Amino acid sequence: MIMDTHPKIRFAFFGSSRLSVIVLDELSRHGFIPVCVVTTPDKPVGRKLAMAPNAVKQWAVSKGIKTYDPAKLDAAVAEYLHKESCDIFVVASYGKIIPESILDIPPQKTLNIHPSLLPKYRGPSPLPSAMLDDAKHTGVTIMRLDKEMDHGPIVAQRKVDVDEWPIYEEFEEEMAVAGASLLAEILPQWAAGKIEEKEQDHFAATYTRKISKEDGLLDQTADAYVNFRKIQAFHGWPQAYFFIDHKGRRLRVKVTGASFAEGRLKISKMIPEGGKEMPYEDFRRGYLSGLDLGF
Repeated sequence: MIMDTHPKIRFAFFGSSRLSVIVLDELSRHGFIPVCVVTTPDKPVGRKLAMAPNAVKQWAVSKGIKTYDPAKLDAAVAEYLHKESCDIFVVASYGKIIPESILDIPPQKTLNIHPSLLPKYRGPSPLPSAMLDDAKHTGVTIMRLDKEMDHGPIVAQRKVDVDEWPIYEEFEEEMAVAGASLLAEILPQWAAGKIEEKEQDHFAATYTRKISKEDGLLDQTADAYVNFRKIQAFHGWPQAYFFIDHKGRRLRVKVTGASFAEGRLKISKMIPEGGKEMPYEDFRRGYLSGLDLGF
């Protein structure tokens, strides 16, 4: 079990994704350990659809930290959180709207780590959206949550500049670490009432939407750099893909590795439907009869 090295700041953590776990690890490295974790319920996974906890719950259980995974944030959840006597709540990629009745429980309110420079890229997909837009001058925001999505006042921000787009997982980790480090830096000052929040410029807000599986379809007539950014942004999910006709069948082919240089997209790895990941040259010989894709 981890020992809390900041006993004067008791906080509950809300999160449900891989980004949340990266944030928890970084906060822990700075000595900030939640007294409890609120996450989403177990879900069926795999071919057998066995119920399994998400990565956040697994993290908390492995550290001996209390977890709560309600399907709804109702009065029972509020009662549970009141009993924890937290000073503050911290949210990072929780995936659900938290009602004011819960946001306002702790005296120091609820802070959220958002991986963009708000008010830009509000909503569920700020990271892939920034990649698709080639927004290399980005950053992270610590905001106080209110009842509207990504609408609350800004507590702190830090710029992050990207030279070349990595795969999504690497970009996500960089941004999560940046956000957690910033939160760890300002949390004592926030708790002491030494930080003045600033209202967002709501007229300048931009919004992202939930990514769908269909968004991963590559356009072979599109600009090569556009397709490269799509491959990188969707590397984790849904993965970029295209279709080929092979032996009378229409096959979906996922692109799992690519690079971009001198104005050209070079695909290095892919997974043909029903097959395993393979180098592009093997795919070209086995599925394209030696022809190039045409990207």
